Amino acid sequence: MRKWCKSHPVLFMAFYAVFYLSCFAFLEKHVLVPDLWVHCSLDNLIPFCKYAIIPYVMWFPWIPFTLFYILRHAPRADFWRLCLPLFAGMTLSLLFYVMVPNGLSLRPHSVPGNDIFAEAVRMLYRSDTPTNVCPSIHVFNSVTLMLAYYRSSCFDAPRRRWMRPAAALLCLAITCSTMLLKQHSVIDVVFGILLALALDYAAALVQYEASPLNRHRSNQRLPEWR
Repeated sequence: MRKWCKSHPVLFMAFYAVFYLSCFAFLEKHVLVPDLWVHCSLDNLIPFCKYAIIPYVMWFPWIPFTLFYILRHAPRADFWRLCLPLFAGMTLSLLFYVMVPNGLSLRPHSVPGNDIFAEAVRMLYRSDTPTNVCPSIHVFNSVTLMLAYYRSSCFDAPRRRWMRPAAALLCLAITCSTMLLKQHSVIDVVFGILLALALDYAAALVQYEASPLNRHRSNQRLPEWR
């Protein structure tokens, strides 16, 4: 299985996308009354902003763009180094939604205006229920992708270095948008960030243990004293 995944990275991503979307759709349909309502006092201080829909929806194309860009331009190890924490975190989030069904009640009663931004927010609210929010997968994915830009060697090239601060800015904008649209609580955001950092660190340990240099060192024996 591992050999097949390495030989067919695009199919691997496609199969995982089908798995994730199917599971998320199932939870959206069946988790209607959360067991845990997520809220904190900071949520009340954050205003609603319909224009935040712009960075919020940029999250959707950013994920496949980054995966395919690194797959094409970076060493293959960099691609799998991103996939490991990214897909593991999304799966763990789904499992947590099953074990602890959660939701929030932060959305405004109505979205003012008839412009394209207001219509987009209303469309988002109709298609996405305020459940399965903690940890925020929007935030988790954004932080994980941003870390990949700073870690992957393909962005060391002078003509690509601008993509690193751009990724950091987009990550910040998407994170803020989840709260400005009242899609997520500050608590969801914090746990999304912590999950991203924890899994990135775990992936770094796995990569280090699997590296040929480390295996060579571990196989070396200390000199015997005579």
